[in-house]
Amino acid sequence: MRLELTDEQRAFRASVRQFAEAEVAPRAADIDTTNRFPHDLVRQASARGLMGVTIPTSDGGAGRDYVSYALAIEEIARASATLAVILAVNNSLVAELVARFGSPSQRDGWLRRLASGQALGAFALSEPNAGTDAGQQRTTAVRDGDGYRITGRKVWVANAEAADMLVVFAATTPDIGGRGVSAFLVPVDTAGVRAGDVVDSLGVRGLGCRDIDLDNVLVGPGGRVGPEGDGFRIALWALDGGRVAIAAQALGIGHAAFDEAVAHARQRHTFGRPIGRYQAVQWMLADMATELDAARMLTYRAAAAKDTQERCTSEAAMAKLYASEAAHRAADRTMQIFAAEGYRRGSTAERLVRDVRATEIYQGTSEVQRMVIAASEIAQVQA
Repeated sequence: MRLELTDEQRAFRASVRQFAEAEVAPRAADIDTTNRFPHDLVRQASARGLMGVTIPTSDGGAGRDYVSYALAIEEIARASATLAVILAVNNSLVAELVARFGSPSQRDGWLRRLASGQALGAFALSEPNAGTDAGQQRTTAVRDGDGYRITGRKVWVANAEAADMLVVFAATTPDIGGRGVSAFLVPVDTAGVRAGDVVDSLGVRGLGCRDIDLDNVLVGPGGRVGPEGDGFRIALWALDGGRVAIAAQALGIGHAAFDEAVAHARQRHTFGRPIGRYQAVQWMLADMATELDAARMLTYRAAAAKDTQERCTSEAAMAKLYASEAAHRAADRTMQIFAAEGYRRGSTAERLVRDVRATEIYQGTSEVQRMVIAASEIAQVQA
């Protein structure tokens, strides 16, 4: 077993880190304060191949492996959790989905644009009553000639503020759960697509989250992705990659918190010596370092599995579960180490606590990940 990164992976990580430190990190606090979508940083990320990291170069992407993709998301998240999610949605949930399941015309029309940053994608799966139980779609797609009429409401659609295209999931055969769900590519300028106000969220602000209403939206015959009724399977496939990316995002936030804690432990003095000399603080730092390193191994393993296996559902769920909860503990301990200064509105520690909490919720809560892992283990025992 080899646990070392290749020279190419290290070089790519270094280039992304340089971009993150020089361009992204100085903007993170302002993005959080203003809740504004960072259009300029998305353009800069696009120029560095970060909008389609795993998409082949022939289709406009960077043509890199999934471990490299995880490394990139981790480095960006250390600087800005918001930009990391913007990139992860476009990469894992939209561009990769089109690359894998899209028709030749869909690939020709969208893939190069998505992978090169000429267009931005959003993933419209969640509904007011279909979050954890995403198979219970109330948005419907009814046949209209060779096309479909889509009606319904989607919530918490990341990137919606700036997106050019939505991947929309809707029930083509209602009331039979996931087996009746189909996937569609819907340009945001299609008649009947209406976006609400930007969501004022607790953390990961500036993500451009909006609720989307679809009012009798006509999608032509080339708009459906894959066979009718395959939408839920397609969504679950995309979420495997998305959860690897969220694990990497959590890891980046966790390490940003750890870096803050270590620096403060060196600089802050009480009773005549740095607080890092006290065992109570040392043990917190030791636990943070150990848990984040364990999270890194799970995340890289899941990324490698995404490259080599048809499905990496269990590996991705384990990585997201552990990395998100380890990063949450790291951010919480960092605030404890900073004490009152960390609790101050506008401190980096306070922002990281708010940002990391989302990693335990979106793309499947921690409880959902435990359900996925348990189901996989039970299935292996029965086999």
